[in-house]
Amino acid sequence: MNNFIASLAPSITRFAWILSASLLFSPAHADELKDISQMAEHGQGAAALDKVNVYIAANPKNAQALFMKGVFLAEQGRRDEAIRTFTDITEKFPNLPEPYNNLAVLYADQGQFDKARKALETAIKTHPSYATAHENLGDIYARMASEAYDKALQLDTGNTRAQSKLLMIKDIFVAGSKPAAQPTTTQPKEPVKVANVATHATETKPTETKKADATPPEKVVVDTTKTMNEALTNAVNNWSQAWASKNLDEYFASYGANFQPAQGESRKSWEAQRRERITRPSKINIELSNMSIDSVDSNNAKVRFKQQYRADGKPIRTTKTLIMKKAGDNWFIEQEIASH
Repeated sequence: MNNFIASLAPSITRFAWILSASLLFSPAHADELKDISQMAEHGQGAAALDKVNVYIAANPKNAQALFMKGVFLAEQGRRDEAIRTFTDITEKFPNLPEPYNNLAVLYADQGQFDKARKALETAIKTHPSYATAHENLGDIYARMASEAYDKALQLDTGNTRAQSKLLMIKDIFVAGSKPAAQPTTTQPKEPVKVANVATHATETKPTETKKADATPPEKVVVDTTKTMNEALTNAVNNWSQAWASKNLDEYFASYGANFQPAQGESRKSWEAQRRERITRPSKINIELSNMSIDSVDSNNAKVRFKQQYRADGKPIRTTKTLIMKKAGDNWFIEQEIASH
C-alpha cells in the first residue's frame, strides 16, 4: 500500500462512524456492521471486505455498508475500485458530503487534482459548513500551485520568484509530512502560509531577494534531480520486491490508474493473468542491474534496466523499460516494455 493511502486509513475509517450517526439503522444492522469493522481493525481486511460485500448483496441501499466497502478497498490499495464505490455512493446519496471528500483524497493520491477540486466543491455545496472539505480544497490549490512553480523552474532555472514560492509551499507539506488532501484531522491548519504565496506575487522585499540569490538556481535543479532519481529507484525496487515476495496488493499498487497493458489487453484480463503467473511458482527470484533513468520532466520518466527472472526453472533475462508517472508524492508504472 502506498504511503499516502496508508497515512489516511485511520482517519477514513472514522468517517464510517460519523456517517452512521447521521443515518438510521436497526440495532441488528449496526451490530453486524460494527463486527465487520472490528475485523478490519484487527488486520482481517480481506475477510472484512468479503463480509461487507455479502452484507451489501442483501442490503444494496445501505449507505454505511457501501461507505465501509470504499474504506476497506482504499486501505488495501485498490484505489480504482474504491473510487468506483465512492462514486456509486454519491450517485445514490448525493447529499452526503463525506463520499465526495474521500473521492477527492483518492483523486489527489493519483495526481488528478482537478477532479479532486471538483469533488471537494461538490462536498462544500452539499454542506457549506463541512470544514474538512474547505481545508482539503486549500491543500489542493496549494499542491496545484506547487506543480506550476516547479514547471516554471524547469523552464527557467533563474526564476528566483518561482523558486521562493515553491520552497514556501514545500515548507507547508514537507515540514509536517502532510499529504495533498486528507479526511478529518484534529490538527489545526495554517492558512496564512498559503495566503502568503499570493502576497509574494506582488511584493518583493530586498531581504527576500538576497536570500533567494544566495542559493544558485543550478544547485536547486541538481538536488531535485537527485531526489527524483532516488524516488524512482525506490519505486522500481519496491515493485520488484513485491513481485518476488508475491505480495499482490503491493505489486498491483505499483501500477498507475492509466497503466496500459501490452498488445491492447484490458487491465482486468492482465491482472488475472499476472495473479495466476505470480502465484503458480513455489518461489520467485528477481534481480535488477544496470539501471538508468531518463527524466522527461518533473512528473514523467523512463527507467531502463536488465532483469533476471527465475521461478522453478532456468533464469530468464530481459531488458525492460518502465514508463513512470508521478501522482501525488509517488511514482507509478504507466507502461511496461520488455525485450529479450
